[in-house]
Amino acid sequence: MNQQEQAEQQRGVFILGGEGSHRGFWGEKAKGRGWGVVIILVIAFIFVPSFGWPPIVLGVLAAGVLVLITSATHNGSILERRVRRKRHRESVKTRSGDYHPYDQQRVTMLTAALEQTAKTKDKAERAARVEWARELAAMRATPDGADGMGWLQSARGIPGIAWHGPVGEDPYLSVAFAVSGQLRGMESPDSTLRKAEGFGAQLAGRAAPGSLLRFVQPVTRILPADTALQEWWVMTNIDDEAPEWAKKSYEEVLMLSGTGAMVQRHYVVASWPLNARFAEKARKFGEGRDGWRRLMAAEIESAQRGLHDAYFGEAVALTARGTTAVIRHMQNPSRPLDLVRDLAPTDLGERARGGEFSAHVVEGIDPETGAPVEWWHRTAAIRADHLSVAQRTPLWLLPLLTGSKLDVIRTVSFHIELTPASEARRAARKDLVADMATEHAQTAGGRIPLDEGSVRVLAAQRRRNDLAEGGGHHGTNWIGYVTITSDSKEQLALDSRELEELCDTDAGIHRLEWLDSYQSAASGLTWPIGRGIKPDEPTWAARTMRMLADKGEKEAIS
Repeated sequence: MNQQEQAEQQRGVFILGGEGSHRGFWGEKAKGRGWGVVIILVIAFIFVPSFGWPPIVLGVLAAGVLVLITSATHNGSILERRVRRKRHRESVKTRSGDYHPYDQQRVTMLTAALEQTAKTKDKAERAARVEWARELAAMRATPDGADGMGWLQSARGIPGIAWHGPVGEDPYLSVAFAVSGQLRGMESPDSTLRKAEGFGAQLAGRAAPGSLLRFVQPVTRILPADTALQEWWVMTNIDDEAPEWAKKSYEEVLMLSGTGAMVQRHYVVASWPLNARFAEKARKFGEGRDGWRRLMAAEIESAQRGLHDAYFGEAVALTARGTTAVIRHMQNPSRPLDLVRDLAPTDLGERARGGEFSAHVVEGIDPETGAPVEWWHRTAAIRADHLSVAQRTPLWLLPLLTGSKLDVIRTVSFHIELTPASEARRAARKDLVADMATEHAQTAGGRIPLDEGSVRVLAAQRRRNDLAEGGGHHGTNWIGYVTITSDSKEQLALDSRELEELCDTDAGIHRLEWLDSYQSAASGLTWPIGRGIKPDEPTWAARTMRMLADKGEKEAIS
């Protein structure tokens, strides 16, 4: 086989999995544990002159305990499990998982009732005061998954620009686009590959240092097929004189076609960090928030062109009410996905109750019947180091997105941080050196190396080659999430097991990291709002270059 045939065979095939972070002094993982061991031993040696050998023994024992409680298993480490249990106990005790949409009239009434009964000795009133205080604490403007979210632009008929200021995170703006998806109907392998490469090229174009857009979040919502339009067509077009058996045959067709059928709705969310460079660019478009909106209008138009060029079909920027409707539907699937008539942009949350370790429980209303409904949600993270190290094609997630083995409402979301090629190139070079050194150490003395190490070296080599000068590639930092939705606790447990089995056998995801003990906040990681990714920590050299680059020239025209 010549080099051209090999290149054709490898075209569209990539290696993904096993690499959760860049390598370091302590290897790819367990950096915190390594430094913890060092600190413990240093402290032990400090006390040696005063107490002799006992501090050394205690230090070795403490280091051993630290290694044991932080060692990763398929169920997480001992420390992680204890932290989750403690968090859940505190949540149950304080009922912090409860959420009620903010109602000013209700707040006024409850506040007045608490003031009037402040000195009461009646047992019934005291019990009522506890419930009133809990209801007030649960009443918030936004649900946990959208904490700190507001709107820069929320008028009707124009793109909704969400303004985010989560606690402990950097602020950013986000816009959600509804897209038709890259694959429609039957597609040839070449067409599929061309579209995947087109999306990669668009991401690379947005990763350049001068680009303001830094995060992209593709979202796929999988839900049962809605036969309402077909039923309406039958009702308005069937002949009144048709025999009864013919009418029933139409009903049977609709029932058979709708049973077990799932459809997909696709979105792409773009996020712009609100940093000094963004503010400097916005000043060239105008003063204050008007300059921000004009700059974002240009950025939104550019993002739409990029999605169209990446074969996503017609990309439509959702309005603020449209984005809110999607978020409300993801909490309460009884609501139609595009129902906006009864919503304001600030109506982001459905009533929810806490107390569940492994679920976010929403208590909503079916808008068609007015009957109360209850939906159980559970979210899991998909990390690179939870994937089997293997060669994959662009369709490696297809079983999770469209597979018939999993008949459950779900949302699959991936968050992608775009990294300039110069920064990614340095990290790739360090990773390749570390992986080659590890493989050399494994083969020393005639030992047989692990297959995982060889595949990892191959992946690092390909990544370094892709990032070579003139290749047009840039770096990425990514994480995925999947949220499943059921109508009961028992069904959610069954669906969780089916999802784990599907991911392991068909998608090469050998572990789903269930985000238990804070599922109410985890639900927001699959909403179209750009939440859920920790920005990659830049190297010292990258931070220095960013500092030298500053915000750009104030006098420049753009």
